[in-house]
Amino acid sequence: MSKEPGSHRHLIDAFLEMLSAERGAARNTLDAYERDLKDFEGFLSTRSKALDGAITRDVRDYLEQLTAQGLSASTAARRLSALRQFHGFLFAEGIRKDDPCGSIEGPRRARPLPKTLTVEEVDALLAAARRAEDGRTQEEVVLAYKRARLVCLMEVLYATGLRVSELVGLPLTAVRGEERFLAVSGKGGRERLVPLSETAREAIDAYLPLRKVRLGDHVSPWLFPSRGRQGHLTRHRFAQLLKDLAIAAGLDPTRVSPHTLRHAFASHLLANGADLRAVQQMLGHADISTTQIYTHVLDERLKDLVQTHHPLARKGKAS
Repeated sequence: MSKEPGSHRHLIDAFLEMLSAERGAARNTLDAYERDLKDFEGFLSTRSKALDGAITRDVRDYLEQLTAQGLSASTAARRLSALRQFHGFLFAEGIRKDDPCGSIEGPRRARPLPKTLTVEEVDALLAAARRAEDGRTQEEVVLAYKRARLVCLMEVLYATGLRVSELVGLPLTAVRGEERFLAVSGKGGRERLVPLSETAREAIDAYLPLRKVRLGDHVSPWLFPSRGRQGHLTRHRFAQLLKDLAIAAGLDPTRVSPHTLRHAFASHLLANGADLRAVQQMLGHADISTTQIYTHVLDERLKDLVQTHHPLARKGKAS
């Protein structure tokens, strides 16, 4: 193989042509791969090596250099992906007899923390949902029904941490009687029991009579019926209602969604001493490692609390 740096532009062109013709890669993707390969080629040139002459040690050192430069794990992972595909292409074409990327593991990406809401923010949402006044005209009855439905949705979601699809798809039979638990059918057909708070039960009891008046003779098996194709309130419509509610509560609507309320349910429980296994069961997580992400949310809040309110931290800022 040639040791003259920068003499293998034709290999990059052939690789990009393959990506375009065989995989339908978009122009932006091709440009990104070209930039990544040129950057690696520049790195190799400092070692008097050509683009097709890299060994595994070169690739590892290149990734370490990216980390030292402060590039994110996601950027390093993308560049490693470009190198893997490029060297796989060289191997498949018989240009190389080995793949220097074969034994290299990708950089670990930090798992993003779930967005959540404070207890005060959830309280503001619930208060906004209750503000409408009941009336007696047909229009006011409809408004009262919608208000009661929204309060019920909010209270049940915050009390149970249901997935939005589980919430809007609750059957009417799930809340009949005096039960203080919901039987929920979750992912993979797994069923679980989720306790209802007193306020959630009261919201359901206030909503059901208005639901009956609203439906009249129409029979629906769903707790939150709709005239749409699915027969019940859709997740998209509930998300819209939440955005409107956030605005009414004086909150940033981009921070409020069914997912953030589910996250709030979990993080608030753990903050108040709930057992991690119990939270896992209520959320319907098959793996407890999925639930453990909420402990990291608490860690971040504790760090922020110390940095904001600890006397030594304040003293450091003042100096």
